[in-house]
Amino acid sequence: MALNLDQLLGVHAQALDVRAKRTELLARNLANADTPGYQARDIDFREALAAQGNAAGTVRLLATQARHVGGGSAAQLTDTGPGSLALKYRTPLAPALDGNTVDAQIEQAAFAENAVRYQATLNFLSSKFRGLLTALTGQ
Repeated sequence: MALNLDQLLGVHAQALDVRAKRTELLARNLANADTPGYQARDIDFREALAAQGNAAGTVRLLATQARHVGGGSAAQLTDTGPGSLALKYRTPLAPALDGNTVDAQIEQAAFAENAVRYQATLNFLSSKFRGLLTALTGQ
């Protein structure tokens, strides 16, 4: 019986990738909290996850380097182009006079929520692999 890891993991492997990219983007926002004119950005998780899958709803193989076997290029944090995540501007509650739209408290809350969801996805994938290992070894 053939084992298809894509079916076993489902959308969770893609979700982990999108969460990691969102963590990077939120950290970038926090790092630029005092940069004049910096516009806070975020990823719409649902849109980004939908963009990661193909029309059939299956997981696509992504490569982060040209020498990887199979797959296309990994999704990048850019505004446009194939393999890019749709970045959106965050609407500020009270923009600064210097044009900066980063609200540190909102960014920290979003970062904490994303970290918890990232960890939950990791735990889920870990339990899937433990179950698979148990099935293979019979213990």
